[in-house]
Amino acid sequence: MNLIPSKKALHMEVCVKPSIGRLSEMEAPLKESLKRYLTFDQLPFNKTVKFVFEGDDCDILRHVDSILMESANERDFDVDNVLFHLFTLQRRPMELEMFDSEAGGDSESIPASNHWLLPSPQFMGLWENLLFEPGLKESLLKFALSALALAQHQVDPNVIACNRLLLLHGPPGTGKTSLCKALAQKLSIYARPTFYCTHLIEINSHSLFSKWFSESGKLVMRLFAKIHEIIQDSQNLVCVLIDEVESLAYARNCMSSQEPKDAMRVVNALLTQLDNIKGKPNVLILATSNLAETIDLAFLDRADIKQYIGLPNELAIRKIYESMVYELKRVGILDGGQDEIFENQLLHELITSSQGMSGRSLRKLPFLALTFYDEEDNYPNQPQIRLEVFIRYLLQAMKKQKEDHQLMGIGGE
Repeated sequence: MNLIPSKKALHMEVCVKPSIGRLSEMEAPLKESLKRYLTFDQLPFNKTVKFVFEGDDCDILRHVDSILMESANERDFDVDNVLFHLFTLQRRPMELEMFDSEAGGDSESIPASNHWLLPSPQFMGLWENLLFEPGLKESLLKFALSALALAQHQVDPNVIACNRLLLLHGPPGTGKTSLCKALAQKLSIYARPTFYCTHLIEINSHSLFSKWFSESGKLVMRLFAKIHEIIQDSQNLVCVLIDEVESLAYARNCMSSQEPKDAMRVVNALLTQLDNIKGKPNVLILATSNLAETIDLAFLDRADIKQYIGLPNELAIRKIYESMVYELKRVGILDGGQDEIFENQLLHELITSSQGMSGRSLRKLPFLALTFYDEEDNYPNQPQIRLEVFIRYLLQAMKKQKEDHQLMGIGGE
């Protein structure tokens, strides 16, 4: 088992149609056929493309749905070290785990967690559309693969400490939660030869705080008992996502004497459960926080990686705008020509003025820009919008959103 690929490896993620039957039985001949018929100039880097095979001499390739080609370095990869990651999508929809609370004599249902089987159609394309500083996503993926490799090789944790706990922290709207989900999806594809099935369990942190004192700690333990059941099968890889972890792991030394003891019980319960499952080699904890300074020190000490995710820089902003323009061209809303507009002064002004905004806010701008169209622009009746006109209204929408945020006192969020 080798979970850690070479830095120069060329990765081919091949999504196979369910029509192929048992993938394990067809994997070897499918890989051989792909090696014979694929050439590197057929595929773009870091973009999932539909695969269409028009030949008559290799029917097995008709089962391929899409391919994503990636490498740590697009200019320096080993053509003799091509790693094929074959997978089929899990079609089961997300399941909401509900807990019944009987405290206080009332019966109420509490949404405890969201549960996906991976790889999921919901997260296809998410990884390549998350734009951060170069190398950030790749380093987090390598951390996760390295942590799982140490556990699978049964490295003594008393000699080499690794809790397999990753914390992403930073301002709201920077893509922390999406990155965790994309990372879990990526692991489900890369680690498929080792783990038959990957589960992503997203804990609803806010919901686990019951209105009844002493109930919240019990809810945390009930949820982790469910997680333990899944972990017992060594063929399952379980990624546990704790979004806004400060809700469950609020710093105990900051609690006032008036703070309900239930809050402290929740922190203790969470830390105890994390310690209980770290001995299992098939679990990874992913946590996010907008307020890392409020997290309990004992939780922070357990995190192997504490990665800051900040607001996008100028290069990332440009790539975000380019990806949005490409998508609007793909669906026919924007005119397909005029790529030279990306070099003009108007776009430069848009990118420069957008600094300080989160990725979440930036990705809302195309929709908001449409609301600024004048009647003479004739949207949405005209077949396509000229790119130069659209960028002008993007700039207007961006300035309006910044003004709204400043009036509300929320900065660039």
